[in-house]
Amino acid sequence: MPRVVPAVIRALDILELFLDRPQLSAREVMERLDLPRTTVHELLVTLEARAYLISVPGQPVQYRLGMPLFQLGAAFAGRLDLVREAQGVARDVAAACDEAVHVAVLDGADVIYLVKVDSTHPVRMVSAVGRRLPAHCTAVGKVLLSDLDEAGLDAVLKKGALTGMTPESITDPEGLRAHLERVRAEGVAFDNGESDSAMRCVAAAIRDHSGAAVAAMSVSAPIIRWTPQTQIAWTELVRGGAATLSARMGYRAQSR
Repeated sequence: MPRVVPAVIRALDILELFLDRPQLSAREVMERLDLPRTTVHELLVTLEARAYLISVPGQPVQYRLGMPLFQLGAAFAGRLDLVREAQGVARDVAAACDEAVHVAVLDGADVIYLVKVDSTHPVRMVSAVGRRLPAHCTAVGKVLLSDLDEAGLDAVLKKGALTGMTPESITDPEGLRAHLERVRAEGVAFDNGESDSAMRCVAAAIRDHSGAAVAAMSVSAPIIRWTPQTQIAWTELVRGGAATLSARMGYRAQSR
């Protein structure tokens, strides 16, 4: 089995320290990694020579990440395929609950479904890959709307009246704002018959490297199978699925 090179591991350990701090001194690196002063100095000099770190003059000298790391990150991000990654995670979540799983993105005041994995139970649903639905009527949409800042949400609400899909749909702008505050606090949204009277749904946000909600994942099931117990289980399942996909998109909890 190939040997792991300790010096490379230590160099990577140093670079990963900057995920939490914009700048670090040699002493801080030494203390955080419990490495000898000479080893830290040699590694910092080497990383600086290749421009992976840039030294900032001062007392003491501080180091920050260099441009090559941005270039590597951009190259990785450019090769990420949200749909491809989402399909795999959605299949795993669907297999765990045997209910329909969706992944959707926000487009103005609507959501567009990118991925749908059906349950083994035949169920007629309003959702389909490529279909557009009013965001405020869906769990995925409400999660994504809750991530908008005030100006962004204002822009969405100014696009027109909040048309309902069922009698349960939220059609009052102020009522929606209050509802989204609860979604933001809880980290998940529910569709209680708001897009389809016969269905229930729970959704969580999928975040990218910047912490922005770029998509949402949901589990949907007919009322007959939606119980207090399954709601708890499926909420945790969709949280986990969204977290897994977020991690694949480069999200770290500290980045938000």
